[in-house]
Amino acid sequence: MTGRLVVAGGGQAAFALVAKLRALKDERPVTIIASEASLPYQRPPLSKKYLLREMGLDRLLYRPEPWYAENKVDIRLSTTVAGLDRAAKTVTLSDGAMLAYETLALATGSTPRRLPASIGGDLEGVFVVRDFADADRLAGELQPGRRALIVGGGYIGLEAAAVARTCGLEVTVIEMADRILQRVASAATSRLVRDIHVSRGVDVREGAGLVRLVGTDGRVTAAELTDGSMLPVDLVIVGIGVSANDQLAHDAGLEVANGIVVDRFGATSDPAIYAMGDCAVLPFQDMRIRLESVQNAVDQAEAVAAILAGGAVPYEPKPWFWSDQYDVKLQIAGFGLGHDETLVRAGQREGSVSVWYFRQGRLIAVDAINDAKAYVTGKKLLETGRTPDRKALEDPAIDLKSLLA
Repeated sequence: MTGRLVVAGGGQAAFALVAKLRALKDERPVTIIASEASLPYQRPPLSKKYLLREMGLDRLLYRPEPWYAENKVDIRLSTTVAGLDRAAKTVTLSDGAMLAYETLALATGSTPRRLPASIGGDLEGVFVVRDFADADRLAGELQPGRRALIVGGGYIGLEAAAVARTCGLEVTVIEMADRILQRVASAATSRLVRDIHVSRGVDVREGAGLVRLVGTDGRVTAAELTDGSMLPVDLVIVGIGVSANDQLAHDAGLEVANGIVVDRFGATSDPAIYAMGDCAVLPFQDMRIRLESVQNAVDQAEAVAAILAGGAVPYEPKPWFWSDQYDVKLQIAGFGLGHDETLVRAGQREGSVSVWYFRQGRLIAVDAINDAKAYVTGKKLLETGRTPDRKALEDPAIDLKSLLA
């Protein structure tokens, strides 16, 4: 194909798609439409090293500016796709320009859910962290002795709690569900991660929701919780999940279901349009899921690039994730949704532990806390479709490598 590829989005999936195409010697014209003012950059360090000012934005860039010109990639910053005409195969941009495409890739990502203004979500001092501008605004607020409230006990909220505590703030995490990480991890993993935060002085309140935020002169000063308590706060970080950016696809008549529905080849209900990354709903083990991870964004985008370049290999997700909290690294292989049993295995080093997930006797995921060997072993077992001997797995004296024999 020689017609223009237009990529809506300037994040990890967008960059991975274009970089892989060029690596495959595909020379078709490419235009990236990026909503941010910055060239594409890594997002995971935003809530960690970048927020702590241990890493600058220049180190987060995937490639410096000259790379785009050298690879004949037209990138338009601070611009979005405002309209899509599938019949004419054109997109209208936010600056009024119109582009024709032969292939369109939707890598529009997701948007953090915010607290509604009706409960104080618009007060000064209330933050989400999705891009570097969000992180810049929050960084100046992380001053020792201040009181931070984290709304949401998922990975984003817990990473924010770890950074705030590291900076010397008093930190309270509230989670409306019965336990933190309830949507994404087992009860065993939730307990282990909860203990990590509590041991570092974080007040973790599970089964506690937010009624409203209270402000003085437009600035948040307190939070009323569902247990009736009023908590004094100096800042609030919101981590209550994200919503897929699928409105453009919806308005154009593509199939959406809390994300843009794609097949195994990344194609939407329009064969000229593909979707990838956080915005895409893809088939996985007889389910339709949305994988919110860097790994999936990159792997799926590279698989679509290979397809566009003439390949015919479908994308088979092999999920893995990670989360850095304090000096703890949580590595996850597989997808634990629908597990009916877990096994907790102590690691060989102090503080290392892993949680193994099973469904109907088959290994489906592993969570490894400061236990790289458990992570690597679990990942290899999952990739080869093997389930380890249960008795051997239960015995911490048995080397995990033997399970791969």
